[in-house]
Amino acid sequence: MVRSYLTRTFSSLGIRNYRLYFIGQGISLAGTFMQGLAQAWLVLTLTERATAVGIVSALQFGPVLLLGPYGGILADRFSKRRLLFFTQSAAGLLALLLWALVFTHVVQLWMVYVIAAALGLVNSLDNPVRQTFAYEMVGRDRVGNAVTLNSMELNLSRIIGPALAGVLIATVGIATCFLINAASFGAVLVSLLLMRPVELVRSERVARSKGQLREGFSYVSRSPILRDALVMVAIIGTLTFEFQVSLAVLARRTFSTGAGGYSLLTSAMGVGAVLGGLVLAGLRRPGKRTLVAAAFAFGAATALVAVSPTLALAAAGMTLVGAASIAFTTVSNTILQLNAAPRMRGRVMSLWSTAFLGSTVVGAPIVGWVADRLSPEWAVGVGALAALGAGVYGVADVGRRVSGEARTGEQAEAPVPTTAAGGAGSGPA
Repeated sequence: MVRSYLTRTFSSLGIRNYRLYFIGQGISLAGTFMQGLAQAWLVLTLTERATAVGIVSALQFGPVLLLGPYGGILADRFSKRRLLFFTQSAAGLLALLLWALVFTHVVQLWMVYVIAAALGLVNSLDNPVRQTFAYEMVGRDRVGNAVTLNSMELNLSRIIGPALAGVLIATVGIATCFLINAASFGAVLVSLLLMRPVELVRSERVARSKGQLREGFSYVSRSPILRDALVMVAIIGTLTFEFQVSLAVLARRTFSTGAGGYSLLTSAMGVGAVLGGLVLAGLRRPGKRTLVAAAFAFGAATALVAVSPTLALAAAGMTLVGAASIAFTTVSNTILQLNAAPRMRGRVMSLWSTAFLGSTVVGAPIVGWVADRLSPEWAVGVGALAALGAGVYGVADVGRRVSGEARTGEQAEAPVPTTAAGGAGSGPA
C-alpha cells in the first residue's frame, strides 16, 4: 500500500520531459524566491514604508491582470516550449540588470519600480504558458499529479530561496541575491533544450481570429465550475496571498527582527506546503468540496498567524498556512485544467493566473496601507477574512447546486467530463 501511494505521488517524474523540467524549474524557483525576499528588503531599506513594498508588488503583477488573458491567447496559438525560452531568458536579463544597479550603488526606488513592471510584462505571458505546459508534458491522466508536484517544488523553493537570501543579505549583501537568481534561469533553458519535442502531448494550435479574448471570457461564464473556482481564486489572490508585503512588515515591526525573521516566516510556509503537497500528490482527483475546505483551512491558519504573540508561534502558524495554500492552489488549478476544452486551456489558465497573480495590483497596496495605518497584524488578518469569505462563497454555491440537482434528480457533484465537447481535454488533438 505504501509503495502504491509513493508511486502515485511521484508518477509524473517517470516522464523524461517532465523530469528535466522539474529539475530546471526547481533551481530557478529557488532563485526567484531569493530575489523576492531581497527585493522587498531592498525597498524597505530605501523607504521604510510598507506601502512602497505593496506598490512594487502591484507593478510586478499589474501586467498579469491587464495582459494575462492575451498571454493565454498566445499560449493557445504558439509552441509553449519556444515561448518559455523567450520568457525565461527575459526574466534572467532583468534580474541581471537589478544586480548591476544594486552592486554599483546607483539603485533608486523608481528603478526598482520599472524593473518590477517589466518583469510583470514577461510574467503575463510566462504564467499561462507554464500552467498549460504541464498538460503537454504529462498528459491528461497525470496532470493533477504534475500540478501538485509543481506546487510542492515551488514551496520547497520557498524554503530554500528565502533561507539563502537571509544568509546572503547578512553576510555579503543584497546584490548577490539578484546575481544568483539571474544565473538560475540557465537551468530552465538547459532543461528545455534537452527535452524531446516528439514526446509532448500537443493540443491543436488555435488559428488567429477576431474575438478570441471575448470567446475565452464567454466560455468561462457558461461553465459554473470554471467560473466559481476562478471567483474563489480571485478573492484569495487579491488579499490573502499578499505575504510578500504583510510578512515583511510583520517581521520588521511586530517582532523587531531583521531579514532572518522574514526568511523564517516565509520558509515555514514553504515547509508546510511541501508536507501538504506530499499528501495531495498521492490522492485521487479532488473536487469542488475539497476546494471549499481548503479555503476555510487557509483562512483559519492565516488568522492564527495574525494573532500570534511571538515569532515562533507565527512561524508555526505559517506552516499550517503553507499546507492549506498548496491545497487551495493545486485543487483550483487541477479543476480548471481538467474541465477546460483543449483549444481553450491556454485562455482558461491565463484567467487563473490573472485571478491569482494579477489581483495583486489591487491587493498589495491595500494590504500595505492597512499595515501602515493600522498594524501588520491587521494586514495579515484581512487576508484571513478574505479566505474565509471565499469559503463561504463556495459553500453557498455548493448549496445552490445541491438544491438545483435535487430537483432534476442529478448527483450533487457531477464527475469531470472526459471529452472536449463536455468541457475537458481528452488527450492530444
